[in-house]
Amino acid sequence: MDPMERCDFCELPLGGGCACSLDRNDRSARVQETGAASGDALFPNDAILISPRGVAHRPGCMHQSESEIKAPRWGWIPAPDPQLWRRLGESSPARATHGNTERVATRRCQSCDT
Repeated sequence: MDPMERCDFCELPLGGGCACSLDRNDRSARVQETGAASGDALFPNDAILISPRGVAHRPGCMHQSESEIKAPRWGWIPAPDPQLWRRLGESSPARATHGNTERVATRRCQSCDT
């Protein structure tokens, strides 16, 4: 395995921080209670966060720390159309409106999608 190979979903190094196997039910419960896993979200609950790899995340994603989501590396959509998350894909990309507006998401984080 290439030491720089990264998970397609959480973007962390495989075998070096990837948490895709963690229990997603615990995360879902925290997000429902607080709107974000941290409890003090920097982004609205419905925001779409767009990573440098073109993956869309939701605030509170267990793979991302909101304190690290900043331009110029990240872009975001603070008040997206309510259906944008479900439409998002290769045929319906989402471009960031804030932060790095060159960021385009073509897939959703699987953990955020549950």
